[in-house]
Amino acid sequence: THPLTWGLREDGAAVGLDEYLAKAGYAAVREVLNDRSPDDVVEIIKAANVRGRGGGGFSAGVKWSLTLKGGDMPRGYLICNADEMEPGTFKDRLLLEQQPHLLIEGMILAAYANHSRFGYIFLRGEYLDAARSLAGALEEARSGGWLGEAIAGSDFDFDIALHTGAGRYICGEETALINSLEGLRANPRAKPPFPGQSGAWGKPTVVNNVETLCNVPAVMRHGADWYQTLSGDASGDGGTKLYGVSGKVARPGLWELPIGTPAREVLDRAGGMRDGRALKAWLPGGGSTGFLLPEHLDQALDFDTIGELGSRLGTGLLTVVNEDQSVLALVRNLEQFFARESCGWCTPCRDGLPWTVKLLQALERGEGARDDLALLDKLAGDLGPSQTFCAHAPGAAMPLQSALRHFRDEFERGVSPPPGTARDASLTAGEA
Repeated sequence: THPLTWGLREDGAAVGLDEYLAKAGYAAVREVLNDRSPDDVVEIIKAANVRGRGGGGFSAGVKWSLTLKGGDMPRGYLICNADEMEPGTFKDRLLLEQQPHLLIEGMILAAYANHSRFGYIFLRGEYLDAARSLAGALEEARSGGWLGEAIAGSDFDFDIALHTGAGRYICGEETALINSLEGLRANPRAKPPFPGQSGAWGKPTVVNNVETLCNVPAVMRHGADWYQTLSGDASGDGGTKLYGVSGKVARPGLWELPIGTPAREVLDRAGGMRDGRALKAWLPGGGSTGFLLPEHLDQALDFDTIGELGSRLGTGLLTVVNEDQSVLALVRNLEQFFARESCGWCTPCRDGLPWTVKLLQALERGEGARDDLALLDKLAGDLGPSQTFCAHAPGAAMPLQSALRHFRDEFERGVSPPPGTARDASLTAGEA
């Protein structure tokens, strides 16, 4: 019932090849490569409704079905996005450090389904422990015959290279990641063509998140119906999800739970708020999601439910804000991050985000102008969906828009009073 964490060791060490095989690891590879066609794999993943766990929530099976393959098409590439730079997110790190063979097995199956000739793990450069774990597992898999030629006695050849990035948030966008992998500047590409038609080095390319790929072995071993039952009746999505909590809670951490688990249950597993402080707001899945309120805690943490609340499930890792924290300061900090990480490709993102930061800094100092809130509203709209080249700016706009909606009074308190008002006069008298 835990397709992602079933094989973890209690001591937190990486699961090596011998132990992984003893726990039925690579069994799905042996069964699928010898008994099923690539199209069978695609249809099973579609039926299981495995949705992208990197934040987008797009159906992995549908994505694979749109990839050009077969016939006279050249074999392309499979890329695992292990860049994990979303603020407040650390779920992929657990899998990379402790379950490297699960990821490798998922990549083999995904590559077989997509007729990929080679795979890359695009890893966040700061994940040094994950890099060591993956490098060792890749060598074990090659020595054991699970990578290379004629995998598991089949006619399928496939290998994987580990590529460490230089640390750029924009590489979470799949075409910027592909550009970076090719040695180019990490700018997003125009779409169409989509990577499934022309991706890395012009070949059909599939990019999936770590957690997404780690679901594939269990789905292929136990079937789509089994995977659907894991989520129960709470959600139309299939399977489980790695949920986590960070912020001022008693026990920050990570848990594999049925997708659609209410946020309150996840917060309870973290021991609730620290020091008896009240919850003020929470982000449901990283810094690029919209703020929700305590009254939303009983809502299901699935893609559609959170979307209907005006936010996004994102990575599914909650960031809590307690009653003593300033939402204005938190948003300013997030917008500084997004402004720094912009690739600068399009004007609203390149110029709008730094402008947003300057306005927020002025409000935080109590020096905001009367029209600053209206200007922030406009900037957030200009950064929204369909206004920019990729989803970086819309992601940055979501916490800003929701904070302005739910906590506008905090922003209004940062507006400097006109000269001659009572507040201004008292400040002047105090200084004298």
